[in-house]
Amino acid sequence: MKTAVVTGGAGFLGSHLCERLVAEGMRVVAVDNLVTGKRENLRALDGSPAFSFLLHDVSRPFTIAGPVDYVLHFASPASPIDYLELPIQTLKVGSLGTHNGLGLAKAKGARFLLASTSEVYGDPLVHPQPESYWGNVNPVGPRGVYDEAKRFAEAMVMAYHRVHGLDTRIVRIFNTYGPRMRPRDGRVVPAFLQQALTGRPLTVFGDGSQTRSFCYVDDLIEGIYRLLLSAQTDPVNIGNPHEMTILEFAETIRAAVGGDSEIVFEPLPVDDPKTRQPDISLAREVLGWEPRISLDEGIRRTLDYFREVLARDQA
Repeated sequence: MKTAVVTGGAGFLGSHLCERLVAEGMRVVAVDNLVTGKRENLRALDGSPAFSFLLHDVSRPFTIAGPVDYVLHFASPASPIDYLELPIQTLKVGSLGTHNGLGLAKAKGARFLLASTSEVYGDPLVHPQPESYWGNVNPVGPRGVYDEAKRFAEAMVMAYHRVHGLDTRIVRIFNTYGPRMRPRDGRVVPAFLQQALTGRPLTVFGDGSQTRSFCYVDDLIEGIYRLLLSAQTDPVNIGNPHEMTILEFAETIRAAVGGDSEIVFEPLPVDDPKTRQPDISLAREVLGWEPRISLDEGIRRTLDYFREVLARDQA
């Protein structure tokens, strides 16, 4: 039985990844300080002899007893609300946390996978964004704490790969949605769903013409799993290339919920990207991967989850 360590394992993506790795027959150790993650995200794995949880801030050194085959670094605040409230912690987990994860992988002779982000492209001047694009990031803007933390993390991963011969992978994750997103985490999917379900206006920033591409979490995890087992050491985009404006997305959510919430407009946040669409040619070529779950189906599944959460909160 191979052993995988998942930092940020109690988060939205980390918890889904832990479940997938256990289902694939691995022993999984989730490491999380629960600043933005929730222990209940992992309750489906409680009682499994293949799963264990370590409460720890990976910005501080840590070790895992016994052999380790994979280290997957997913720890980081990942929504604008989180990394704007926790800027120094975001920088630390991207730098010190990545360093500590790489150190663990090096000591154990393990493969290391970094969860990077489409935010490394910043407000892109190339569209759609291929992995070869270096990005357009404001390093001193408020969003820079997240963007530059991930860019630094990628540089450190490649340095360990080149200098120490460490076996590494980098996934650049585009907008992902699905069950276990926090209703008030500030990202557009939970924001719209919560607003529509409670009959409040849907808040669109700017004029709504900025675009995003939304990938359902199960599709994303499939792509990450394939990348983990592949021989690809350069970064790979994983996301859904179906692009739509934020205003179109607001209308989609309103129709799915079935309410009559109005759409209101607020000023665009500083450095908010105007476009975001992955070029997934590389993922198709080297992983044989592309998204399978339609937006309608993904929204339906996510909507069911949010209805449960809101009902529980109101009970």
